Amino acid sequence: PMGGGGLGIGTIIILGLVGYAFGIDPRILIGGAEILTGGGHAPSYQTDRQASSGKRGAPTDEMGSMISGILGEIDDRWTEIFQASGQTYTGPKIVLFRNATNGGRCGMAQSAMGPFYCPPDRTIFLDTGFFREVETRFRGCSGKSACNFTTAYIIAHEAGHHIQNLLGIIPRVTRLQQQVGSKAEANALQVKVELQADCLSGVWVNREAKKRPNFLEPGDIEAALSTASAIGDDTLQRQATGRVVPDSFTHGSAAQRKQWFMTGYQQGTVQACNTFGAGGL
Repeated sequence: PMGGGGLGIGTIIILGLVGYAFGIDPRILIGGAEILTGGGHAPSYQTDRQASSGKRGAPTDEMGSMISGILGEIDDRWTEIFQASGQTYTGPKIVLFRNATNGGRCGMAQSAMGPFYCPPDRTIFLDTGFFREVETRFRGCSGKSACNFTTAYIIAHEAGHHIQNLLGIIPRVTRLQQQVGSKAEANALQVKVELQADCLSGVWVNREAKKRPNFLEPGDIEAALSTASAIGDDTLQRQATGRVVPDSFTHGSAAQRKQWFMTGYQQGTVQACNTFGAGGL
């Protein structure tokens, strides 16, 4: 689904990486979304400390500097992709925090939410402690190089939601979710949104690797696939309850998440990421 339009007040769409496994408040991501126009800009950053002081700018600590560099690369590649289609790309804002921070129009952001994207504010929220959780709690990566690439995959996934916001996919899906007759059908649409974001993250990796031949190191793709598997709905449900309930999936199974990341990575085009035309996936 493509096109513009607003996200109706009172409707809900969860656009995180891990979803309810982290206890995301279902009130998150309520509000409007529209296609952006206008010139691109350098990434805008705000940390939890900066939020109280009003200071803005790229963070200077090691983790913040790495995230700043990753988002800058993501913005550069998506600017090129949009320009090739005659469209204008405007990058998301990003808020880095620990434990909790003001989530703007999406309410209070807490560590339990995991990374998420807030459409009305066009902002990615990242608790920097989550990236350590990927290694220690979810076993999604091992070693500095692999975990650095996993960090890039996670940020690229959230940036994928920003792309969906710009293209009008989010409001279209929300309208469809309002029209379906069951929670299971609404969840199935949400899975398609999340898998598409995984695919779009793969598109970025493809384009970045072509731009910078030394971008990928041995084991990087495997690290992304390992993380995708570790945060699949079936994996998380099995770990939490010992059983799997597919109708309750909101982000896709481990196999689906790996499949769609690889589709984006191997084909390198937005057109390849049409999860909505993939039937039963």
